[in-house]
Amino acid sequence: MRHADHLVDIGPGAGKHGGEIIAEGTPEEVISNPKSLTGKYLRGEMGIDIPKSRRPINRKKHILIRNAQENNLKGVTVEFPLKVFTCVTGVSGSGKSTLIEDTLYKALANKLHRALDVPGRHGEILGIENIDKVIMIDQSPIGRTPRSNPATYTGLFTHIRELFASTKDAKLRGYGPGRFSFNVSGGRCDNCSGEGYLKIEMQFMPDVYLPCDVCNGKRYNSETLQVKYKGKNISEVLAMTVSEAKDFFASFPKIHAPLAVLEDVGLGYIELG
Repeated sequence: MRHADHLVDIGPGAGKHGGEIIAEGTPEEVISNPKSLTGKYLRGEMGIDIPKSRRPINRKKHILIRNAQENNLKGVTVEFPLKVFTCVTGVSGSGKSTLIEDTLYKALANKLHRALDVPGRHGEILGIENIDKVIMIDQSPIGRTPRSNPATYTGLFTHIRELFASTKDAKLRGYGPGRFSFNVSGGRCDNCSGEGYLKIEMQFMPDVYLPCDVCNGKRYNSETLQVKYKGKNISEVLAMTVSEAKDFFASFPKIHAPLAVLEDVGLGYIELG
């Protein structure tokens, strides 16, 4: 940042708490701006603490891959210590993805989860007995369908729907958890099929998306929206941020605990729906 020609500091927070230009200009101008959070870090007023000491690494517990030869790898042998954060770096095309994704991950997935992926060419992998599962987190979309959102992906939506179905009003109306799903007919808006918007095809131009003129973007029909929990209907709950929902569902551990984790990792600004 200190070598940039021009800096633009946007904030002050994330999500609906952002969207403002807090500071802009040369690095020196941003550094001297008292409102800039970036400036506070650049002038040393704030910083990220680096631990003075780190826990020792148990070299006896590791994963060892021998003689990896796929693509650009030329007989690579490398040891990965366990129970620590390991970073694999290198210039573009040097073989990072081939080593980790194509070789190590696929080989471990085959052994531990009976996957059928063919790993990259290698000699052997030692130390597999030290782990019981392997998970690959990549840049693929987390949702299985375009309707997926933080509430559905984390499984919270199931608990939220069950909570609404347990209200006195819902029981009197005979509504079950399915009534509060926007993925099935019954409780959702039939005009937009629970999308909350309508797609207008523009022939040779990009499609235009407009709020549904029946539910006004709320995704549910009027009868479903009449059921409320603590003064909020299901659409209003889905419009809450993670931080807002965490406080709203403070008395329900199954909902509150996952939301607290999301907030702890900096995702408190994301809307549930």
